[in-house]
Amino acid sequence: MAATTRPRRSVLYMPGSNPRALDKARTLAADGLILDLEDAVAPDAKDDARRQVVEALKAGGYGDRELLVRVNGLATPWGQSDIVAAAKSGADAILIPKVESADMVRQVEAAMVAAGAPASMAIWCMLETPRGVLRSAEIADSTPRLAGFVMGTSDLAKDLHCAHTRDRQPMVTALGLCLLAARASGLAALDGVHLDLEDDEGFENACRQGQDLGFDGKTLIHPKTIATANRVFAPTEKEIEWSKAIIAAHTEAVAAGKGVVVVGGRLIELLHVENARRLVDLATRIARLDSALKDSSS
Repeated sequence: MAATTRPRRSVLYMPGSNPRALDKARTLAADGLILDLEDAVAPDAKDDARRQVVEALKAGGYGDRELLVRVNGLATPWGQSDIVAAAKSGADAILIPKVESADMVRQVEAAMVAAGAPASMAIWCMLETPRGVLRSAEIADSTPRLAGFVMGTSDLAKDLHCAHTRDRQPMVTALGLCLLAARASGLAALDGVHLDLEDDEGFENACRQGQDLGFDGKTLIHPKTIATANRVFAPTEKEIEWSKAIIAAHTEAVAAGKGVVVVGGRLIELLHVENARRLVDLATRIARLDSALKDSSS
């Protein structure tokens, strides 16, 4: 499940129609950016947004952040042109909105390949409709190029006719189904956005719930929320220390011909060690990313 070890604590939507925002994004501490050509861009600004996003990506300066371009759907007047432009833009991935079938993913992949997208360019899918959620397992197995899911909780709530409650109980079933499908196929998974920018406590609660459920990080709509998401979705010092301790203890046990070991009164097996290694690897990558950001801003 290597797809889940890259830092994705905070992934910020940036409107492709705003060149100042695209420039500002180079200085932000987000682990990833979604350069948006879809919902954040008015119909009459689509062409300019596409050009500006491609120019920004080719100019570079985003460091090691993961860069996704959210295109318009293939059925829209802009989708095909978005994919052709994004294919050679240097972005890490194309993010497809409102995915409802594996065939939708394969159609986008075919368009990417025809446009000359490198083999390293991934596909991400937004799951934001009831049909998309119910078909999440099918979608997860659509292509080896698929790297992750992004939850579109705002559109999903609209279609479900459910409330945006603080505990998000109306969303738990959909979140769980998509997370199960993602993990079964070794994909990353990002939680949906929190719309109330004045509700700092509610945002942190949503981050903690997402982290408890197993999401890799949170999609964001404002830079002010980056620090909280980075803190909540990062392994704690206590978790890192414990992980290193059980890795060391298990290594010694294996060398002595033992399959299990007791650490601090807890029985440690290989499954615990695998998760410990994932957390240590994630912490190392986070430190590397944060250090690179500090160096670039100094």
